Amino acid sequence: MKIKEIWFDDDRIYGRDETGATHYQSLLWYPKLRSADNEERAKFTIGFDGIHWRNLDEDISFESFEYDDREPTAMQRFFLTHKEINVAEFARSIGMNATLLRNYINGFKKPSAEREKSILEHIHKLGHDMVAACF
Repeated sequence: MKIKEIWFDDDRIYGRDETGATHYQSLLWYPKLRSADNEERAKFTIGFDGIHWRNLDEDISFESFEYDDREPTAMQRFFLTHKEINVAEFARSIGMNATLLRNYINGFKKPSAEREKSILEHIHKLGHDMVAACF
């Protein structure tokens, strides 16, 4: 597959391939592109195997438009949108290796359903503790 045309909305990058099929993926995977303005996003080149934004130092492979994880899970979305959360300290607080948690967040590894549930439960507990601190 080769993407021939791209466009954006607030949350996603879309691409149309040579057959006319439309593909997308979340901009949460590409923080530089997500925070770029329209002018910066418009300065790209389409290469043999992907799209490159030289000024942003960002690349997206054509192949990635076909990945199963085009959208982050709830757990990934939390960490990708809340950079103020210290991942190493969060991991320590649940007795988990910080590198492993980062790999889960970035999609390099996939947690078991049980592990993901325990991470989400801790996120909910953290939220509850934060709300309780306000009252």
